[in-house]
Amino acid sequence: MALGADGFALMDLPPVPAEVLGSYDDLPVDDHMGNGTRFKRFAQYRLSAAPDGEGWDFARLPHRDYTAFRKFNPVGGGKRRSYLPVEVDFTPLIEAGARSFGLDRGEDWQINLHQNRTRAQPDRPGPLTPEGVHHDGHEFVMIGVLRRERVAGGETRLWQPSAEEPFWTGVVRPGQAVLLDDRAIAHDVTDVLAAGDEPGHRDIFIVAFSRWSEKWYGDEHDAAALSDSES
Repeated sequence: MALGADGFALMDLPPVPAEVLGSYDDLPVDDHMGNGTRFKRFAQYRLSAAPDGEGWDFARLPHRDYTAFRKFNPVGGGKRRSYLPVEVDFTPLIEAGARSFGLDRGEDWQINLHQNRTRAQPDRPGPLTPEGVHHDGHEFVMIGVLRRERVAGGETRLWQPSAEEPFWTGVVRPGQAVLLDDRAIAHDVTDVLAAGDEPGHRDIFIVAFSRWSEKWYGDEHDAAALSDSES
């Protein structure tokens, strides 16, 4: 599957193991984003083309704090964010995205994996993109939705540069992922809302793909992100 002319595509995910779904139930609260409505773990990988000429080999990288540039995330960028590591295996889901993007197999890739749950109370929506309409700064981004339990809202919106209205709006359903050319289009997601009188939640994973040569991992990247003063 290639991205469409507008720089995005929807794909169906492979079957998700029960242990992956169950791991969302004990995610720790994200102390940095979401004002108590977001729960999160984080992991990073180096991705290399497998010798079989088709698959990908994953090397889990030593766990680090997550750093982002303020120019991409004015809310959470420019500071260290500490998260516990992801405990379950998302690599089959990531590999499905890598195949769909048709990643350049002549280079290694650096992968950021975010495992997020956002909860909504009847009187308290869950913000999904408090940073607003944004790029993440990577080459490609995959946003996979695994569950939507007792929630409404959570509409993904895609934006052309400098546009005043999104060119695409839709709800990514459980078992689907949206694939984005992150440098060509921006995105945001509307708040998730409780659909009734009980709390609800939306469980997702986000994968950011960057070429290893662009150094999105390590001390050099962190120093640059922490010194970024753009808002």
